Amino acid sequence: MKKIFILCLLFLTACSSHQKKPIDPVSEIELESFMGDWYVLAHIPALIEKNAYNAIESYKFNKEKQEIETTFTFNQSDYNGPQKIYKPKGYVIPGTNNAVWGMQFIWPIKAQYIIAYIDEGYENTIVARDKRDYLWFMSRKSDLSTEKKQWIFKKTEELGYDKDMLRFVPHRP
Repeated sequence: MKKIFILCLLFLTACSSHQKKPIDPVSEIELESFMGDWYVLAHIPALIEKNAYNAIESYKFNKEKQEIETTFTFNQSDYNGPQKIYKPKGYVIPGTNNAVWGMQFIWPIKAQYIIAYIDEGYENTIVARDKRDYLWFMSRKSDLSTEKKQWIFKKTEELGYDKDMLRFVPHRP
């Protein structure tokens, strides 16, 4: 029995030593500036978006309901593939200066959505999760230069993700 206890303790210690520190959100998000259309240029995709083309995430803040109405559209598997549309609802987590949201695809589950990067002009953003399972790099423009790709790889690694898991989302110009 002692051997089992010691093995379990060693296993738990090993598991906890591999936990990564939480991702720091940006200091503040101006919701009005964040709303609108974002091209998903790169991601570590969730199951539903593994073969997304032309992916666009759109946000609209509903003041009355205090929620972020979200529309995620993309073509499945090809530029002309069937269009998929998802409409999750976002909720700002209180005390985060609008930088951490709960994103609800299915009630009652709210997935963590951390805005880990936003540039000064609200033109590029990175959304991450503490679990390091999904990541989205989004931009107001669909173009993706070699320099921007390299920057995305660098930021992905800085956030503690495996950059080899990144998928660049094809967009038609």
